[in-house]
Amino acid sequence: MTAPAASSIRPLRYAMVGGGQGAFIGAVHRHALALDGQAQLVAGALSSTPEKARASGQALGLADDRNHGSWQALLADEQRRPAHERVDFVVIVTPNHVHFPVAQAFVEAGFHVVCDKPLVHTREQADALVAAVARQGTVFGVTYNYSGYPMVRQARDMVRAGELGTVRKVVVEYTQGWLATALEGEGNKQAGWRTDPARSGAAGAIGDIGSHAENLVATVTGLEIEAICADLGALVPGRALDDDASLLLRFAGGARGVLVASQISTGKENDLRLRVSGTRGTLEWRQERPSELRHWPDDGPQRVLTRGAPWLSPSAQRASRIPAGHPEGFIEAFANVYAGVIADIRARQAGRRADALEADYPRVEDGARGVRFIERTVASAASAQKWTAW
Repeated sequence: MTAPAASSIRPLRYAMVGGGQGAFIGAVHRHALALDGQAQLVAGALSSTPEKARASGQALGLADDRNHGSWQALLADEQRRPAHERVDFVVIVTPNHVHFPVAQAFVEAGFHVVCDKPLVHTREQADALVAAVARQGTVFGVTYNYSGYPMVRQARDMVRAGELGTVRKVVVEYTQGWLATALEGEGNKQAGWRTDPARSGAAGAIGDIGSHAENLVATVTGLEIEAICADLGALVPGRALDDDASLLLRFAGGARGVLVASQISTGKENDLRLRVSGTRGTLEWRQERPSELRHWPDDGPQRVLTRGAPWLSPSAQRASRIPAGHPEGFIEAFANVYAGVIADIRARQAGRRADALEADYPRVEDGARGVRFIERTVASAASAQKWTAW
């Protein structure tokens, strides 16, 4: 991967909201941000209670004056500081219901923001956030981390270059088994908020992992959904939100799609896979074997493309850090998303526009489209009509 040379370029300063003790995803973001040495955690409000937030910050070595009990205190402190001391961007890794107020407040204050997915609870909130980012001219990244895998970017470049011809069929599956039992009733923090409508929003599995599946399709194919036929189910007794989803998709231009998102597929770990078929061939990628991209061309035998090869596209090569044959994966994919965000921030700080290759990351508009996808899926599942228009 092409990273800025080690020199007088200082690491960007960032603050984190959420992601403290007991959280899974916060540590993932911090590991990813540390990977290229381009960002340093200097401030935070790391949990929903002041005591736990400060304890989490102390454990990570935050200075006392930048270790806050609430995100409101964090924002107020950063606004008081002179520009050369402020954080360069803010990372939001809270449960879903906290995303909008925090993101809106920091964007309106002029800070660059990176937010976990799904972006917010409603389309109205998403539209308001898109408008605020446009008005302030800030960078806003959404961590659809699977878009950062080198072979996903290779697939995107092949599809966009026409190597599959006209896309006709897309099948995307994201299956897990960790919610096959009622973990939320056993004190599991991650299961607790993900199955709670007040915190997760109107959707369960379709919002948590189905949103990743939708973004993977959009990233690789560029197709726009035209209509949805959805079946959502809460198959664990007593569960308030869906834990299983099956969708039929119609895309503008005539292509058809199938999307499956299930968190009750007992024994499954994190099986995200995508298959795209066109008039000239088919591509298939699996997250659990991320360094491989299978290609079935119409004029030759099956071939397996692998990460790190010199004949891959520029964006796929840029997303690889180590030589071929050495495993890269989940953390590196997150880091690639952050590399794009950081490149965009640095370009703006230098008064220039970042080129598309270096600033390759999901934007607030991608997050807003994901919110629309969740809303239309829930509406389709509740409707007696076969198809729900996008």
